[in-house]
Amino acid sequence: MTIFNGVVLYAMLWFLSLFVVLPLRLTTQGEAGHVVDGTPESAPANPQMRRRLAIATIVSIVLWVPIAGIIISGVVAIEDLDFLRRAMEG
Repeated sequence: MTIFNGVVLYAMLWFLSLFVVLPLRLTTQGEAGHVVDGTPESAPANPQMRRRLAIATIVSIVLWVPIAGIIISGVVAIEDLDFLRRAMEG
């Protein structure tokens, strides 16, 4: 795995974990009973973005380390993922 591949893998895991973390424990303005003018009732009352970004970062690091380790060690090769048993080109 090259450095670029590692960065791409981390970015993919970070955004995936962010999209999972965003709706957790979300209180909307409608549920809180105070809707700010010009916003929908479904807007978050207190988004806590720094906390959510930190959680997404921690989760993505925890996921990235073993996945990168498996890829680098060669335990699972691309040939192992070829379930249709096609000949690899190149």
